[in-house]
Amino acid sequence: MIPRFHCPTSAGTLAPGAHLDLPENIARHAVKVLRMREGDPLILFDGKGGEWQAALEKVGAGGTARAALRAFDERSCESPLNITLVQALPSGDKMDWIVEKSVELGVTAIQPVAAQRSVIRLSAERMERRVSHWNHIAAAACEQSGRNSLPTVAPILDLPQYLALAKAQNASRLMLAPQAETAIHVLTKPVDPIIIMIGPEGGWENSEIQAAHVAGFQTIRLGPRVLRTETAGAAVLAAMQSIWGDF
Repeated sequence: MIPRFHCPTSAGTLAPGAHLDLPENIARHAVKVLRMREGDPLILFDGKGGEWQAALEKVGAGGTARAALRAFDERSCESPLNITLVQALPSGDKMDWIVEKSVELGVTAIQPVAAQRSVIRLSAERMERRVSHWNHIAAAACEQSGRNSLPTVAPILDLPQYLALAKAQNASRLMLAPQAETAIHVLTKPVDPIIIMIGPEGGWENSEIQAAHVAGFQTIRLGPRVLRTETAGAAVLAAMQSIWGDF
């Protein structure tokens, strides 16, 4: 398989026949980790759609590298569903896994929220670093899964902040809750875009469910079993892709 790299670039930088100095992290990974050599093929994408067929043109001292762009391919493997995953913050590094698998499953955007039962509490500086880290994971998941459009992980919001914003959005709003009466498979296909909210460890507080209802969210369930927060997002995305999407 030809290695794929997310390579953000300035407008006008990418063009057939252009020579591109690879960012340090990409060059280091290509040369030091993958042991690529001059002439080896690679694929570059900027996250805005499509990808460039390229070749490693020059490998310099210290792991620097330059690529020669050959042809642009408009190939897209994006889902027909526009889904935003609203994920209540889990403990530890579970969010890393959630971001990775959600991107692989075709999510369009990820919005982390702090719920009442969210264990993790971060300072503003740590929140910024964590969101940057999650966006890097999203880019790596695009590289692996073949996606050319990069989903974004938005800054962390408290749940009331997010619900105030969501109330004004023109979207189908769904909230996963084990006690919900409506199962996902009986729903008619929602109008895009779709928002799906996943609760924290310990589940949503009743007051949060009520607030979500006021903001226009419908509670749904996947089945008779209660899933962990890190499992629920991937499971509901896979179900949506299977019922309404491209699986």
